[in-house]
Amino acid sequence: VQLQASGGGLMQTGGSLALSCQTSGFTFDRFAMGWFRQAPGKERERVSCASSDGVTEYGDSVKGRFTVSRDNVNNMVYLQMNNLKPEDTAVYYCAAALANPNTLYAPVQKTSYAYWGQGTLVTVSS
Repeated sequence: VQLQASGGGLMQTGGSLALSCQTSGFTFDRFAMGWFRQAPGKERERVSCASSDGVTEYGDSVKGRFTVSRDNVNNMVYLQMNNLKPEDTAVYYCAAALANPNTLYAPVQKTSYAYWGQGTLVTVSS
């Protein structure tokens, strides 16, 4: 199993970045996908999730600014980040959780995610 996140970098406040996560080694369309982030000295937090059917959810701090999407043909998940703020600075991780057939939604708890990528650093300067 591999998850390879990319697209991080340095951006000014108000700018945009697009993260990508290439996956392999598991049946992608049977998994929910999530983006999490971890800032220095803080807990890893959920940013956004997309269920296996593409139902999306967002953390309150990124609603209206970030958009998650997935490509079940090419086994990829994306995170478009607009109107970036300094508090968005963190290492961003993509993760995969086996879909729960009893719910439309992706899990929000990071402990539900079995597979993790290595992370990509996003730095937003003020």
